[in-house]
Amino acid sequence: VQLQASGGGLVQPGGSLRLSCAGSGFTPNDYVIGWFRQAPGKEREGISCIDSKKGRTFYKDSVKGRFTISRDNTKNTVYLQMNNLKPEDTAVYYCAADRLWEYCIAQDPGVAIDYFGQGTQVTVSS
Repeated sequence: VQLQASGGGLVQPGGSLRLSCAGSGFTPNDYVIGWFRQAPGKEREGISCIDSKKGRTFYKDSVKGRFTISRDNTKNTVYLQMNNLKPEDTAVYYCAADRLWEYCIAQDPGVAIDYFGQGTQVTVSS
């Protein structure tokens, strides 16, 4: 399993970015894909997950209404559309894959997620 995240950058508060996570080496419906982030000095936090097999999504409260996760199984790619970005969204964003929905949505940085890709930096600053 390989995951490649891209799309990060520098954006002003209120701006938008779309992150992409290109996957390979696995069948899309076999894994839940999630986006996690980690800011300097802070623990990893899970912010969104998508399970295309069961048609469900999850969002952390702090990003609800601003972020949208979607998946294109024909490309084995998951997207995270981030709107109305805030300085507190600044972090390295990682995409990850796990067979268990419960692991992806667990708000516990100690949970052992199956696979992580490399991160992409998102900086929200004026």
